[in-house]
Amino acid sequence: MSGRRWLAASALALAAWLGAGGAAAQDPLGHAVAPGTLEERPAPAQASSLQARVDAARPGDTVEVPPGTYEGDLVLDRPIRLVGIGRPRLVGSGGGSVVRIRADDVSVAGFDIDGRGGGDLARDSAGVHVSGRRARVERCRIERTLFGVYLREAHGAVVEQCHIVGIRGKDAGEKGSGIHVWNTEGFRLTGNRILDVRDGFYIQSSSKGYIGGNEARDLRYGLHYMFSDDNVFEDNLFENGAAGTAIMYSRRIAFRRNRFIRNRGFASVGLLFKTCDDVTAEDNLIADNARGIFLEDSRRNLFRGNVVASSDIAVVLYDSAAGNRFEGNAFVANMTPLWLVGKRTDTRFDGNYWSGNDEPDLDGDGRSDRPYRLTSVFDHFRGNLTAADLFSAGFAGAALGAAERTFPVLEPVPVVDAAPLARPPVLSRVPRAKEATGRDPAGLAASGLALLAGVIGLRTGRKPRGRGAAR
Repeated sequence: MSGRRWLAASALALAAWLGAGGAAAQDPLGHAVAPGTLEERPAPAQASSLQARVDAARPGDTVEVPPGTYEGDLVLDRPIRLVGIGRPRLVGSGGGSVVRIRADDVSVAGFDIDGRGGGDLARDSAGVHVSGRRARVERCRIERTLFGVYLREAHGAVVEQCHIVGIRGKDAGEKGSGIHVWNTEGFRLTGNRILDVRDGFYIQSSSKGYIGGNEARDLRYGLHYMFSDDNVFEDNLFENGAAGTAIMYSRRIAFRRNRFIRNRGFASVGLLFKTCDDVTAEDNLIADNARGIFLEDSRRNLFRGNVVASSDIAVVLYDSAAGNRFEGNAFVANMTPLWLVGKRTDTRFDGNYWSGNDEPDLDGDGRSDRPYRLTSVFDHFRGNLTAADLFSAGFAGAALGAAERTFPVLEPVPVVDAAPLARPPVLSRVPRAKEATGRDPAGLAASGLALLAGVIGLRTGRKPRGRGAAR
């Protein structure tokens, strides 16, 4: 383990030790990092009316539950399939997790699950709480629970086509995550819809998983992620988060064809990496965020074929980030292309399209004849004057930028795209914003996303040749 990961892990371990004794431990930022006390069987008065049928089942049995409402908390402590016929409703006691999986090879499918708005965050109360291997939770609608589905050392678990809605009216700190994954390997989360929870997905110390085709909207973080390597995210939507996504202390993650959109707030960001290495992000739509991509203390990451649009800052780059590459991306209608925090960078920008680039392509090879400079005088002001963004897109900002280029006084770090594309590339694998929620495209126009049509689906001007040809 590298020195920086060891220090971070040590801090979390210390926090877990200090937090032992029933309550969930917290890291120095206040995020839960260790599970609470494991819930076992509830008191008889709180037990589900289905408990006797489950207890009578033999390992490997399928227990079919007819339509109706079944009150109380249910414990599944043997390998069985619990299948709802006609969407029966499981209504918890309000004191803990509604369904508690405590054996390997358990399947739960086809239920409406209601937590009554109760439970205990310190015990990770959930609609379905899993601590067995190879569990399957499928086609369930879960509402009014602190956590939707909680996977605790549940190796090989599958959560598929579940609809999870948190407890409305509670602050984010009073809720749990839609799907919470802790110390679990080989998990699979597909086709789930998550609304109004604290974090859509919280994934910690969990590797070799696949997260695909999910939606997480109207929450704090769409994705909150720590110490989890070798996971794949494909075709997901992370929308309307108070602070966007945060991926920390992890390696070898792949992001493909995801949508990170409309994450607006003081600290919002579409895709944030802190101390992450060897990540590949390609064919993603990152649009209408306060900050598009954020990199700190992260190395050897590749960003290729993404659309980054209509954000206040397209890329925030700390000088602690090293060896990163941006290739073949389209940066469209962002207020500023790059905010460099620090005085050096070896991150490479090569062959990207920048809508603010007015350099000509006289030889017709599809590339501008001169490099495109990403940093400007406003980067200096932005670090020292909060209101600088108000002027950066106006006439005064343009005039000041031109004057600085002609008669340089300040010396910002000269970050350039050495061979920028002269025309928008065809990025056919990038998903459209309209697919996110089915809203009319006119609803996105106010944020400038209408410009994406030219980036994703159309060519303008002459057909690119040579190096400028679209992929």
